[in-house]
Amino acid sequence: MPAHIRARSAGPGPGMVKRLAVVVAFAAAAVAGMPATAQAAPHYPVPYGLGAALAHFGDSSSPAGANDWHCRPSAEHPEPVILLHGLTATQAENWTTLAPLLANNGYCVFSLTYGRSPALPPPLNGVPGVRSMIDSATEELAPFVDRVLAATGAAKVDFVGHSEGTVMPRWYIKFLGGADKVAKSVNLAPINNGTQANGSGLLAGGLGAVGLWGRAQRLAEGSGAPITVELTTGSDYLNAVNSGVAYLPGIDYTFLMTRYDEAVVPYTSGYGPVAPNITNIVVQDQCPLALFEHNGAAFDPVAAQDVLNALDPANPLPVDCSGLPRNS
Repeated sequence: MPAHIRARSAGPGPGMVKRLAVVVAFAAAAVAGMPATAQAAPHYPVPYGLGAALAHFGDSSSPAGANDWHCRPSAEHPEPVILLHGLTATQAENWTTLAPLLANNGYCVFSLTYGRSPALPPPLNGVPGVRSMIDSATEELAPFVDRVLAATGAAKVDFVGHSEGTVMPRWYIKFLGGADKVAKSVNLAPINNGTQANGSGLLAGGLGAVGLWGRAQRLAEGSGAPITVELTTGSDYLNAVNSGVAYLPGIDYTFLMTRYDEAVVPYTSGYGPVAPNITNIVVQDQCPLALFEHNGAAFDPVAAQDVLNALDPANPLPVDCSGLPRNS
């Protein structure tokens, strides 16, 4: 091999070493000044409309975007969100729209299917949400909240509920220590004061007039499906959660109602009392052509925009009656 080549391969000269040192120094300074690289947030498809729920009928698996137990809340969204479904719905049915939407917007999202009653015969024992809401709150929701807090390291959670999922957690908040663990409660098609649908309110009133309403509630409890009366206006359950201070001052509540609610009758049963920490919204007051009914509340793009604003009140966006929520 020629001598001049051997000399060049022996190593960089003093000038080259100096230039390399400068490059390395600049690179190190640049890296030190950069923030830690964050993993890009996933983008899930967000379907709207009741057809999205039908595609998951009977599916108890986690909806897209929910139950990532490695998720850590960001500074922008420090509370993980727990989604609470309605009567007879599973988590996948009820949250096929909002679970991926919230995940796309940077939230840690969690959900469960609760309220199956082992006291009922098959196949009724597989129907969600029919057992006593007291039992669901005590035996299912309370430990689930603790699990979410332990996994995420958060101090509190936010609730987003639909139908029964707006009133079941009120027992947890009021009687099971949840007031210290919940920051915001966002409620779709809420049942704050019960429903009189299908004449249930008249029936309860008639039974009460002859002293049989309490016995009817005990019979419902013995049937394995006490939910059939717990959601009725005037039930012992609703009287208990509505007594005294019904809505705790340390929690921000949002109640989202639809005028076309055929299950919560009247729909004004969803109103919360006037208070600094309570926001009542009839969605059609914002967008008259938002024509969804009770079940559709969880799949409507206008209501979904209100949910995002309620969870992030410091950064609300105007509701676009003809558009989709951000990051759909």
